[in-house]
Amino acid sequence: MRYVLDTSALLAHYRQEMGWQPVQALFEADGTELILASVSLTEFGRRLRELGAAEDEVEEALASYQLLFGEVAAVDAAVARAAFVLGCRTQRRLPLVDALIAAVAQSREATLVHRDEHMRAIPSDLVRQQDLGAALTG
Repeated sequence: MRYVLDTSALLAHYRQEMGWQPVQALFEADGTELILASVSLTEFGRRLRELGAAEDEVEEALASYQLLFGEVAAVDAAVARAAFVLGCRTQRRLPLVDALIAAVAQSREATLVHRDEHMRAIPSDLVRQQDLGAALTG
């Protein structure tokens, strides 16, 4: 099975917050293809800095996490256009970075793993999702 991990899933794992165990299980599963959208590297690093991590700590975390993924997917023209369409077809506001990450999942026919309220608004017929935060909303 193929998965794209949203930045929110990385943060949950890194901080061992609600939803981190399913992410760990994906990292340990045989035959699982893990993909990271390139923009998640920036978003994850910026969020760690906001939480007080020093720049060298952030660089170390980014390097360590990047090794866990089979692919770091670039945002190319096709992904950018798909992100635009996702934004148009989502009823609520979908931030640009979230739209780009979801578009990577869509383009790779992968399940988007997240803990992000914005992602929940994406119609399920457009992007298959595993919501780590479902327990928070249910």
